[in-house]
Amino acid sequence: MTSGRSFYITTPIYYPSDVPHIGHGYTTVAVDTLARWHRQSGDDTWMLTGTDEHGQKMLRAASANGVTPQQWVDRLVGESWFPLLKTLDVANDDFIRTTQERHERNVQTFFQTLYDRGYIYAGEYEALYCVGCEEFKPESEIVDGTGAFEGLKVCAIHSKPLELLHEKNYFFKLSEFQDKLLALYADTDFIRPESARNEVVSFVKNGLKDLSISRSTFDWGIKVPWDDSHVIYVWVDALLNYATAVGYGSDPEEFARRWPAYHVVGKDILRFHAVIWPALLLAAGVDVPKGVFAHGWLLVGGEKMSKSKLTGIAPTEITDVFGSDAYRFYFLSAIAFGQDGSFSWEDLSARYQAELANGFGNLASRTTAMVERYFEGVVPPAGEYTDADRHIHKTVADAAAAADDAIERFRIDEAISSIWKIVDALNLYITENEPWALAKDEAQRGRLGTVLYTAAEGLRALAVLLSPVMPIATEKLWVALGAAESIGRLQDQPLREAGAWGVLKPGTSVNGLAPLFPRIEQTG
Repeated sequence: MTSGRSFYITTPIYYPSDVPHIGHGYTTVAVDTLARWHRQSGDDTWMLTGTDEHGQKMLRAASANGVTPQQWVDRLVGESWFPLLKTLDVANDDFIRTTQERHERNVQTFFQTLYDRGYIYAGEYEALYCVGCEEFKPESEIVDGTGAFEGLKVCAIHSKPLELLHEKNYFFKLSEFQDKLLALYADTDFIRPESARNEVVSFVKNGLKDLSISRSTFDWGIKVPWDDSHVIYVWVDALLNYATAVGYGSDPEEFARRWPAYHVVGKDILRFHAVIWPALLLAAGVDVPKGVFAHGWLLVGGEKMSKSKLTGIAPTEITDVFGSDAYRFYFLSAIAFGQDGSFSWEDLSARYQAELANGFGNLASRTTAMVERYFEGVVPPAGEYTDADRHIHKTVADAAAAADDAIERFRIDEAISSIWKIVDALNLYITENEPWALAKDEAQRGRLGTVLYTAAEGLRALAVLLSPVMPIATEKLWVALGAAESIGRLQDQPLREAGAWGVLKPGTSVNGLAPLFPRIEQTG
């Protein structure tokens, strides 16, 4: 059943100058999980990801590798960024590249609109520029260099020297939007979490300067429509992907259906999305996004994930050992979404063993095995329910409602925590009700059936609720429970109704279930 509600959500548009690391993967699986949840809840859902392929940094990298910029980005996207989606089992609806004609043409349309509405003017600009960030740096992000860079000004993010640029550029009248942006931020849901909102409000209250939005010293970019000696600033070009991908300038009906979007970004690019982007949209007469959620950084050894600092870890280093479901579960449950989180192999391994293998996986294995052993592989009917059984019913219903509420607030970690209460409650329920002991007494046959039906129906709810987080393991469980044949496809089960009791029908044939999370042999 369709809710009729549109839910359009985007990852940041990734700069493919290097191979993806687990920080990119973290953002992507978070957005994918939110999209899967809403899609399975009946919302008109669309998930976008993609790559930002213009700019000076890309031009220099292509030159250094002896290829054209287009050849360079084609190689990067084809060999590293498309495979990331498969590695992490991401079900995105679209992948946009800023070198695609559908994007470039409509960026020019948007830019012309800004110009025609009087928000762009010509001027000169001199400032320190970071090629790595593709950004003229504010004072707060300029620091004195040390070591080999002593005596130079360096980027606080990349720790590399900044370039002093003096250019004739086109400027966007960002300074005119201070009051409108502050009024927008009065809606406390527009920027989340609160710490991110407070940072942006403070930044805007300190005053906004007009923004240089063209470059004239290189040509790898989208031409300014009225002056082809300039290319559009790569960040403006990149931000517009969120609109051009859903029909801005080319398909008004599709654009009206999808827009506005929710954006999930790393906190280091929050200002682009929460200040510059809504100001551009306001200037063009286009609705601002529904909201911007800034998640924290992944820290390795106390430092932000970075290839340049050799802290980058490829997602395949994890998925090749633990699988994609464990990757998704770990990062989305172990880190409070919106805060920084530290990654360690020891923590990943411990959580895999305790929560996935021994917790959820063992619950699934022993429940299906006991149905096979004691009821010839057929789900038994439940008899009269006791308070212990009704406690499980309530736990399932409460967890499903709490998880949906957490997802609405973009707190995936809280949603998983709520769902995990079912795992813990069922494991305790089985331990306390001892079906293996009940099986020895024919007089307890009815009670045994009630206990195993309760456990199997609890697993049915878990398969539905956890499917946006762990699509592979939950599909295996769904098939093992016989639900695929008796109920239908897992992805068609209404998530907001997952807490209802009695969906799994007695008489359903249960199939053999291999361990969902096999033991990982420790080496080294």
